[in-house]
Amino acid sequence: MVSYDNNAYFWQKVDTIFLSSNVNIIRHKGEVHPQFKNLVYPTEYGHLDETGNGNPISVYMGTKNHSEITGLIVAADILQKTIDVKLLLGCTEEEVNDVLHFLNQTDFQKTVLIRRGNDMPSWGFSDN
Repeated sequence: MVSYDNNAYFWQKVDTIFLSSNVNIIRHKGEVHPQFKNLVYPTEYGHLDETGNGNPISVYMGTKNHSEITGLIVAADILQKTIDVKLLLGCTEEEVNDVLHFLNQTDFQKTVLIRRGNDMPSWGFSDN
């Protein structure tokens, strides 16, 4: 079993990145992927603009509160040789599962989900 601390300070930093950026939706729920015709977007899909390194952060936006980060998905893609983080915004449990299914359809990319937590680990009481 893999274990990690789901630190509230970490989520505070993720919220700051999100709230200081704009969401640019480029695909709507039900649209077909432009390159892979068997992939249909399960939610609204876009990017956070204005990220510090110039690389946009992918966003999957559900039907709940669009200013609430539900979790993160970390994707390993062997074709592009990348590890990418994607934000889930306002996703229901069903939408989270639909996005995971969407992203894991190919043998070339696999993902893990990090659900948002509010626990404060003992070592996390300092924000220095």
